[in-house]
This record gives sequence, C-alpha cells and structure tokens, in this order.
Amino acid sequence: MFKKVLIANRGEIAIRIIRACRELGIQSVAIYSEADKSSLHVRLADEAICIGPASPQDSYLNIPAVISAAEVSGADAIHPGYGFLSENAYFSEICEALGIVFIGASPENIRLMGDKSQAKKTMKKNNVPVVPGSEDVIRTEKDLEKAADTAGYPVIIKASAGGGGKGMRVVKDASQLKESYYLASNEAESAFGNGEVYIEKFIDEPRHIEIQILSDKKGNSIHLGERDCSIQRRHQKLIEESPSPFVDNLMREEMGAIAVRAAKAIKYHGAGTIEFLVDKDKNFYFMEMNTRIQVEHPVTEMVTSIDLVKEQISIAATGSLSLKQQDILLSGHSIEFRINAEDYLHNFVPCPGKINLFYPPGGYGVRVDTHIYPGYNVPSQYDSLLGKLIVWGKNREEARLRAIRSLEEFIIEGISTTIPFHQKVLHNNKFITGKFDTNFIEKNFS
Repeated sequence: MFKKVLIANRGEIAIRIIRACRELGIQSVAIYSEADKSSLHVRLADEAICIGPASPQDSYLNIPAVISAAEVSGADAIHPGYGFLSENAYFSEICEALGIVFIGASPENIRLMGDKSQAKKTMKKNNVPVVPGSEDVIRTEKDLEKAADTAGYPVIIKASAGGGGKGMRVVKDASQLKESYYLASNEAESAFGNGEVYIEKFIDEPRHIEIQILSDKKGNSIHLGERDCSIQRRHQKLIEESPSPFVDNLMREEMGAIAVRAAKAIKYHGAGTIEFLVDKDKNFYFMEMNTRIQVEHPVTEMVTSIDLVKEQISIAATGSLSLKQQDILLSGHSIEFRINAEDYLHNFVPCPGKINLFYPPGGYGVRVDTHIYPGYNVPSQYDSLLGKLIVWGKNREEARLRAIRSLEEFIIEGISTTIPFHQKVLHNNKFITGKFDTNFIEKNFS
C-alpha cells in the first residue's frame, strides 16, 4: 500500500479522498491555490502545499507545480479526483515516467476514451452498441452532409475532444446543418483547443444511464450496477440515483456485461464509468467512457456498501481487484442531489460569496459530502458545487421522502443554492413516477 498520496484536487472530492486514505493508513498531502488557503481540505490533510494563485491554470492545472509538490512532500502516488487533471493523458504519462503512481487510468486509455470518435470506433469494433453516425470526425462539408443523411435527421453534432455540453448542437433538418457545424466546431476549439466534431443520430427523449466498473491490471473487471443521471441541465447532471427506475434486472445484467466487455477490451484498470443513452424502447447505445471517479459515485456506494475510492486506491497500489462479480449485491435505493452555489430562479447563475450559516441534515440513511462551513467564502474561480446530499431508503419512495425531510433541514445562508430547486423536483409527478428523460428540466422548469 502507498505511504503518502498527494491529492491533486480541491473541495468535497479532496476531503473524500483524504478520508479514504486515513482509513487505509495512508498519509495525505493537500495542494491548494491562494484562493483556497482556508478550505477545509487544507485543514484535514496531514500536509498542505500552496501551488499558486487562484486561477486554475496557474494552480490545479499547473502540472509542473503539482509534480513539484509531490516530489517535495515525498508522495509515492497522486489521486486526481474528478475534473482538473483527472483525464489528462500527459499528466498520467509524466507521473508514470517519474515513478509516481497515478491513481487513475493509463495514458493510453485516457487518450483513447478522451477522443469520442475513436472511443466510438473502439466500442463498435468490440460489439458494444453505438448510436448511428459518422465513422470518424468530420473533415469536409461533403462528409458532413453524407454523415447526416446516413444517420437520419434529427442529428446531433458533438465535440470529439470534450464534454459537458460544449461544442454540441442538435440539427433538425438539412437547412440548419452547415451553420450548426461551424458553431459547434468553433465552440469546441474555444473550450478544448480542438475543433473536431462528429455526428450522431439524435435520440429523442433519452435516459442517461451509466454503469460503474472496477478493473485491475490482471484482466479482471466487474460492474456495480447502474446510475440514472437523466435529471440534468445543459448536459450537466443535477440529480443521480441508483438503481434506475427505468432499468429492469435483465437490462441491468445485459448493460453490465457489455460494460465489463468494453473495459476488458481496452485493458482498462481502475474505476471507470461506461455511459449510455437509452431510448424509450430500452435500446441502449454507448455514449462515452469516463476514466476517473465520478461526482455521483456515492449513490453506488450506498446501494452496494462498497467504498469505491478505497477500491480505486487499492487497485492502483496492488494491481488487483479485491472483489468478484458475485460479491456485488444491490440493496435499497439511493438518490444524490448536487448542492450548487447557483440561483435556479435566475437561470442557475453562479452565486459565490460568504456562507453565514451552515447546518447539514442528518439521521438514518443520510450522507452529506461537502467542504463548506460557516464563514467559508465560496470562490468565484471554480465549479459551483458546494456539496452533495445523498440519501438511502429501502425503496425509491422511502428515499424520496427521506430526501424531502433532509432538504427541509438543510440550511445554507448567505448565498443562493439549488436546494429549493431540488425540493420542487421531489414533488414533481414525473419524478415521483420515474417517467422522465434528459429534457425533464426544460419541460418542467423553463
């Protein structure tokens, strides 16, 4: 096992990793920017090193600074969390070259799965169902028109190198195609430094369902069921749950087996997620693979009683999975709510500022992962996620009622948050009956 792990992240995920390290008897090293000097992860870690000013480019994304911190502290591994450098193949490669274990995917897997077009090709080659569309990135207007005609309208143009809704346009007919193509390409270039895009058939009213996998370096791979991430805004998830109210046991087994096959095909190791779009008839199509721990990993932990971060660290240290597929048993239902510093009544505008009062909910089946406290100043330079409320119940309705009770207890004063939004969702009939798709917010809250 590692002696010391540097955590190349901030906020609630940094604290989550610190806790896992402590339970494994591993010393933790926090890095922080000048804006985060009073952050809770800095106080909880065994050591803390300032690596630069507030700008992410000058701190959390500054690879030389992060590596220097690891070398100075004597860390033998780096955990990148999610976001920032977690899916940066070059960073993974540098760690490997310097003999520092990167607790994440190999550089080859990050590159392969980070290129959406190549990822789709690889999955198709290994008999994983993919959405009909272009075989490669679009190079010319002729390729553009041919791919759209082959897939059949409506189509969606997607950035090959990114995610989070950037470089993405839905095209209903041929008259919108060229303009949408150039808009998507320019946006992708601006967001990711890569303007390459590809085309897929647009799936109307889809569910966004993902399979959590764990794989080791010996070719073993297991899945831990699915998460339904369909409640999202502009392709940013807001509520996630496990199991999905849409997925039956047979479908779960089929999706899980395909996700495991996909992981084995690319010789994946570590924690990862295979994401699918699912249509109204329960046909599912590979969308992308996230080669890191996910924000929404706690719902899987709650229904499996497995600590995914500890498993991730253990695989990186030993090269072996400690679990077999028959060890994975799903129990009850879990729902996660992302508590963001945003004003949902004003188009979810970010609301940084000082937290005057903070009181998290508690009780049976309630978990809060957060880095905030009374007096904490929420910086404007980073993601607006303040924390996550995760509830568990013996069934979905008990989990929903527990969530209602928990959100009523949840007090954050001084800034606007998404707590009132989540309260409205929990009383929405479409959510109560589980009959929703990725357009839920646009249909019910616009």
